[in-house]
Amino acid sequence: MNDTAPVSPAAPPNMPLGLFVFTLLYGGMTVLAGVLAFKQVQLWPTDLAVESGIFAFLLLVVISSTLSQLYGRAFAQRIVWWGFLPLLISSLLMLLVLGLPASTEMVAGRADDLAAFERVHSTVWRVWAAGPAAYITSLLLNIWIFDRLKGDGEETTIGLMLRGAIASALSQAIDSVIFITLAFYGLFPIMNLLIGQVIAKVVLSVVLVPFLITFGVKAARWLDAKKAG
Repeated sequence: MNDTAPVSPAAPPNMPLGLFVFTLLYGGMTVLAGVLAFKQVQLWPTDLAVESGIFAFLLLVVISSTLSQLYGRAFAQRIVWWGFLPLLISSLLMLLVLGLPASTEMVAGRADDLAAFERVHSTVWRVWAAGPAAYITSLLLNIWIFDRLKGDGEETTIGLMLRGAIASALSQAIDSVIFITLAFYGLFPIMNLLIGQVIAKVVLSVVLVPFLITFGVKAARWLDAKKAG
């Protein structure tokens, strides 16, 4: 007779569900921001423009602020640093794909598609190079400002929204100057793009980011409670 008790499977990691979901979203947005950045969108009815990567990047601000609020500044900073990993892997895969020969079917039947793909992605290296410099500076600054404004008092929804707006506006203005200069200077006149980028990010930081952070915090808490239940 075997009296040995059955070995129970190892318990799953005690990782909050909200943290898991938001970390996945964070990694995806780091890659998508660089891809979207190649297209500049006009800010109608002006001649000012904005690079489309700001939409993904503002979500990075929201996610990092949410993580800082719920799980602490040190953890949010680690996520920012680990965000370099998907950026690096994406860059290496892009270089690999550009270096591999295209299929004979594509060369013969879809030469225009191939030329467009290579023209866009072969010049995106400056975006990939500028992205990390702006990324690490602005997001670490955002987390630092967001955390410093918290103080020792009891958190309120209005306080959370104000902290999110101020931290995002300041950090994203600096991000715009770094990114636009490194990515596009010398390729075309950048002043309209730079001004449009700063204005767009500051306005969105004030109008949109506070509500997204509030929603993000509530959503993460709901997910954490759902797992606990």
